[in-house]
Amino acid sequence: MGFSYNKLWKILIDEEMNKTEFQKAVELSPTTVAKLGKNETVNMEILARICDYFECSIEDIVSYSPKKRKHENEDK
Repeated sequence: MGFSYNKLWKILIDEEMNKTEFQKAVELSPTTVAKLGKNETVNMEILARICDYFECSIEDIVSYSPKKRKHENEDK
């Protein structure tokens, strides 16, 4: 599964803020906003800036679900 920024997008909806306004307010590059939109990893400094802007904790904007491991054959 990996990272999910769905919580962040819900905050933007609650704040009635579009992605362009968000990008400018937090001083993010378009590439960073695109990465967030694709649930890709971003620098912790960026996540800290987002948390500072919205006065929230990291758990309020991102969640992580570990990927399932492929178990090796136990008969070996």
